[in-house]
Amino acid sequence: MNANATLSRRPARRFWGWGLADASLDAREQAIVRAMLWSVGATFEERPVPQVGDFSLPAPRVEPPPSLATQFSATPLDRLNHSGGKSYADLARMWMRTPPATPDWIAFPEDEQAIVDILDWAQSANVAVIPYGGGSSVCGGVEAAVGTGYAGVVSLDLERLNRVLEVDPVSRAARIQGGALGPELAAQLKPRGLTLRHFPQSFEFSSLGGWIATRAGGHYATLHTHIDDFVECTRLVTPAGTMQTRRLPGSGAGPAPDRLVIGSEGTLGVITEAWVRVQAPPRFRASASVQFDDFMAAVRCVRALAQSGLNPSNCRLLDPLETVFSGVGDGRTAILVLAFESDDHPLQAWMARALELVGDHGGRFDADAVARSMSAEGAGEHRSGAAGAWRDAFLRMPYWRDPAVGLGVIMDTFETAITWDRFEQFYAAVKADVAQAMQRATGLDARVSCRFTHLYPDGPAPYFTLATRVPDGKVASALAAWREIKLAANAAVVAHGGTITHHHAVGRDHRDGYEREVDGLFRQMLSAAKRVADPRGIMNPGVLVDAADRPVGRTGVLAGVD
Repeated sequence: MNANATLSRRPARRFWGWGLADASLDAREQAIVRAMLWSVGATFEERPVPQVGDFSLPAPRVEPPPSLATQFSATPLDRLNHSGGKSYADLARMWMRTPPATPDWIAFPEDEQAIVDILDWAQSANVAVIPYGGGSSVCGGVEAAVGTGYAGVVSLDLERLNRVLEVDPVSRAARIQGGALGPELAAQLKPRGLTLRHFPQSFEFSSLGGWIATRAGGHYATLHTHIDDFVECTRLVTPAGTMQTRRLPGSGAGPAPDRLVIGSEGTLGVITEAWVRVQAPPRFRASASVQFDDFMAAVRCVRALAQSGLNPSNCRLLDPLETVFSGVGDGRTAILVLAFESDDHPLQAWMARALELVGDHGGRFDADAVARSMSAEGAGEHRSGAAGAWRDAFLRMPYWRDPAVGLGVIMDTFETAITWDRFEQFYAAVKADVAQAMQRATGLDARVSCRFTHLYPDGPAPYFTLATRVPDGKVASALAAWREIKLAANAAVVAHGGTITHHHAVGRDHRDGYEREVDGLFRQMLSAAKRVADPRGIMNPGVLVDAADRPVGRTGVLAGVD
């Protein structure tokens, strides 16, 4: 039994925050964090970060099967790392030294057969199983809040299933295990001259299986917006057996089986591998940073771009306040980060037409900088200026939040999607509703900003950022306020016609909005599928659907965050 040996082979992670345990902020980032805190009336001060010794965890309630014992761990560090994801609530509870429900054991299966054996044991022992990729969930998707009725909970970590198994260079596809993190699969594809080129913000700490299970969004602003667009086929190990879908470029043979797997959030089984479409890395790039004095004029410009058929790889629009939160502007103008990329052809014509549309809507840009971005000597231009600053901020933002959480500051995001005809009213109404909820919850003025992360011809995916604090500076007070604000944000996006989530998944925190958005008959159909694949209801109970014929302890939305 490995109750005293940490089995994870990956570099140590922060169980109480984002990223690597030894990560730190440089002087520039510290200045950005101080400015963000100042914007909500808070000041930075050093507070002791959580340590493993601060926590007293209950003893495991079950024992794993002797034949698999070497693949199980119950060390405090492993259990804390797998207690939840990286949502505001997850981090706040760690700062309070009161983690969410802790799994009894962490399983690190060596291969697919070990997963089959673990699920067989879990069914017979009445143990809930939570598939775990990189643990980057921000919606309560991987925490052990399974309610009553189970003998124990196991977090099933796929970190050892992290290899590229096969590459088809003719069809440009690769067969990759579900536990491969973004950098791991990228490093293995690179020698073959290929890339998946799916870069969610969590890229460094999220896995292929996790992307598929949560329908993750990537860096492409148009065309290939979600992992769905790259999946060729999947392999799913369920308690009832293994389902392998057929590898095809497309099919009209009835409802698509992969569509049931994509977005299933660990409720049906474990995604052990998938064939995904890969591509050659880009050789040609073009980028521009555009300023607009009128945000709605910028919105109309972005709509024209989305409907033009140009399919920019990046088309991120930041409203004036969002430029401040991202550290790329002063709040006086909206900024559009626009880019094209290709491994096949130069992009002057695409960028020229896009900039014509920009000019039609009053946008301003540096023509010399755009020209440099398309030249051989300016290959790094897309990583400089406002575009480069936004890219760096996008990747580092999760690290900036960690110290703020410990100071009782609430910094969080929520995302959605809405059609163009309703966006202007939607934008105003959601910001107003959430700002009012923030003022009620904290008694202080609120700041809510917005950016577009992805675009479609029929609508954008708005991504809102909120920042406030609680007067007493206590994390417990901030968590209570956050819960009220989160409920209000869920209600606002659905009530005003948007989706409860565009790419952050449902988890436990979005169940209320999901049940309002999705037709009841479909939810019954999904429950029926779960009863077939997971007859004992052990797979990630409480996510998407309640386990069949057993209580799951849900007393309402956001269960487990009090």
